[in-house]
Order: sequence, then structure tokens, then C-alpha cells
Amino acid sequence: MKDFFKVQDIADVFGYFKQFARVGTESVALADACGRVAAEEICADEDLPGFPRSVVDGFAVRGASTFGASEANPAYLTIGGRVSMGGVPDFSIGPGQAAKIPTGGMLPAGADSVVMVEHSSSLDDATIEIYRSVAPGQNCIRVGEDYQKGAVLVSHGQSMRPQHAGVLAAFGRCEVCVYRRPKVGIISTGDEIVAVTRSPAPGQIRDINAYTIAGMVSEAGGIPVGYGIVSDDYNALYDHCRRALEECDTVLISGGSSVGNRDFTVEVIAGFENARILVHGISISPGKPTILAAIEEQAFWGLPGHVVSAMIVFDRVVKPFIRYLGGGPAVAGSEIGITARLRRNVSSAQGRLDYVRVRLLRENNTVWAEPLLGKSALIHTMVQADGLIEIDKNTEGLDEGDTVQVILF
Repeated sequence: MKDFFKVQDIADVFGYFKQFARVGTESVALADACGRVAAEEICADEDLPGFPRSVVDGFAVRGASTFGASEANPAYLTIGGRVSMGGVPDFSIGPGQAAKIPTGGMLPAGADSVVMVEHSSSLDDATIEIYRSVAPGQNCIRVGEDYQKGAVLVSHGQSMRPQHAGVLAAFGRCEVCVYRRPKVGIISTGDEIVAVTRSPAPGQIRDINAYTIAGMVSEAGGIPVGYGIVSDDYNALYDHCRRALEECDTVLISGGSSVGNRDFTVEVIAGFENARILVHGISISPGKPTILAAIEEQAFWGLPGHVVSAMIVFDRVVKPFIRYLGGGPAVAGSEIGITARLRRNVSSAQGRLDYVRVRLLRENNTVWAEPLLGKSALIHTMVQADGLIEIDKNTEGLDEGDTVQVILF
């Protein structure tokens, strides 16, 4: 337990995720399912739509009856009936016939397409002229064209979006089985940390990390649970950690992973039975002194105290873990970045992943990524940043004008 800073690659950290069990499941109302992770695969139990529907106002016809129709040579069709909205037509359409139909109306038997009302005109109550031909299937939706019976509507592990709620509503689903939102305990440590309601004395700072981390936990789909500020005292920190582990699915300590605190932090972890440190040091910057420990069956994270380091480590490592606990994949985030050109040269050290904060600018139809350089205690660099660029561990730096991918916050 005394080993320290056996630095590991970030990919190795993701490899530990599967050692921890995901949270349980629960059923939620369809209206509350957006943003949750599906814990079941849901398939269509019928065709959608279950009847052929018009997508325009017009006339239901047999397409063959309109072939060759034009303004110079219109097709003449006989009105064979009218379709009411929400009703089932009690008539059929034969060759040379048409039925007036509203958007969403059910096509009568024999009809296979719809002529838009703009492409027709009435000669009298029984006859219309058609100025444009339609092919079978045009301007209508066939049975099962949206979803066929047995098709997968929502996959297991899929994050529910409003469109998923919509398709489930179309099939009459009122509830969905989803993973619980993981409860994440947050502890701030350090004799120099004071509550935001206090005026810090010289040598003290307000507790920034508790609020930034809580917000990021919520964005990751978790439920933040604050356990306040703990001084550099073994018994106090042990008691807070024990309570947080009992009440939460995972625990984050802010300010307990640096070199200066290493013996104290490791001692607290060692005080729990069956505790082991999996990671103590990740080859990234900022955020190198990060801890991942297993205490019984739960993950225990130690994050750097500097706000920038803590936020970047959370974004790149802890956020994917929380999403994994909540039913997501055990891999890094699959964000789609924005391509931009680098506004200035950026240096980096080989052998580690460097994450550089950038602000996005648009000039002359070009998107530029402007690096925001500064020490990891300066929160304004995160406030002004739109995202991060990643510099590979085998790259010494990037040059002005290079094309980069920006990982958006």
C-alpha cells in the first residue's frame, strides 16, 4: 500500500472499470426516461404504422391512374369517397378513381399513393384533374415502413433521448427499465479549505472543487452527495470515507492525491479491510497524481486539489467511469470533436498525454483553437475554455496552424 506513483497509461485505467459492478435498475415513467441508460432491449411488438397513411393533403389514388399526367395532358379521375381523420374508409379505390384525404389519414383499400392537392383541381363534385403523376408509395407511409414488428427500438445500454421516448410512446410503452443514477460521494480535504460562506483568512481558500465536481457528476448522469470539508486528520477523514462508502456507489476525494499528502491518504485507504490501490499516478498532464482504489467492491478516487487538474481528470477519466457504473460502456468517452486550426505553438513533454485548454474562435470561415495557458490553480482558464485538445505522448508539441480535434466540454 505504500507504493506511490507507479504511473500508468490512461488506457490501463479504463481496464480496471470492469472490476466494479454496475448499479442496479429501476422502472421509471416514460416522461422521466430521457438521459437515463436503458437496462433492457425493447423491440417493436407490431408494425408502425399499422395502416398506410398519407403524409400530405390531397387525393388517394392508384399510381397507375396518374401515369403520364401533366398540365398539358391532365388525368381525369372520379371521386370515389372521402377519408375522415381518424376514421377507417369503408370503400375502396379502383382504376380511375380518387378519394380526398387529409394528412395522416388512412389510405382506402386499392390506393397506393397520394396526389398533393396543389397538383389537382376540381372540375365538379365528382371529377378532378391531376397535373402530376405519382409513383406507388409516393406521399404516403406504408405499413411497417417506420418500424417492422420485431425491430429493435432501444438497445440495452443506450442513453435515452427524446426521440427514444417518442418511439416508445408510439408503441404504448409507459415505463422503461433503466439503470439507477449512481450516487457519488464528494469529500474535500485540507486544512486550508473553508466553506464558501466563510471569508478565507490568509493562507485559506474557499472550497471550489466541491461545486465543480458536483456539477460534473450531474452532467455525467450521477447524483452528487456532498460530505463537506475534512481537515488533515486521519480519524476524521476515515469516518467521512466510511460513511460515504456506505451510502454511495463510489467516492471522490478532492485534494488527497498529491505527493505531500501521499502517506496520509494511503494510510486512510489502508485502514479499510480488503482495500487495494489500483492506480496511483496517470501519465497525463494536468492530473498526474490521481488515485483509483478498490475498497471492498467499491471504487474510491483521489483527485488532485488544484481545480483545473481535478476537472480535467474528472472529464477524461472519472466521467466515463460514472457512466459505466450507470450502465454505459467500459471505455473512454466517444465524443465527436470539432476540427479547428491551432492559433499558436504549444509545447508538450513526451511520455505523457497533455490536455490543453482552448477557446474556439471563428475568423473568415475558419475555426481557430486558441490555447489558454496557465497554472492548474487558475479556474478562469476553465471558465473561458470551450474544450480540450489532446497532445499524444509521442509528440513533442504542435505548431501554429496545425489541424486539431477539440474535445468540447
